[in-house]
Amino acid sequence: MSELLHRYAHARAGDKGDRLSLGVFVYQEDHYAWLVEQLSEPNVAALFEHRGVSHVTRYLLPHLKGVNLVLDDALQGGVNGALNLDGHGKTLSALLLSMQVTPPTS
Repeated sequence: MSELLHRYAHARAGDKGDRLSLGVFVYQEDHYAWLVEQLSEPNVAALFEHRGVSHVTRYLLPHLKGVNLVLDDALQGGVNGALNLDGHGKTLSALLLSMQVTPPTS
């Protein structure tokens, strides 16, 4: 059984050039370890594979109960180089929150 990540967390997106930054934070503090497990670099890379992401780096934010994910080559050239509708990547946090996850046990 799986559910959508947005049931357990919220996210914000930012960008710089062709690099996307996604901050994801759990609603309940006791779900933090679960979030870290679910949002592994390979899992996130697989979700964004269709965007041409070349590398994902995850930074843990334990005091904030969140993670920051930095995705290289996620914006198809960035706001000045892409012809797509979302060159800034602001809505890509919604894509991450649509990720299928295994529900936490707590």
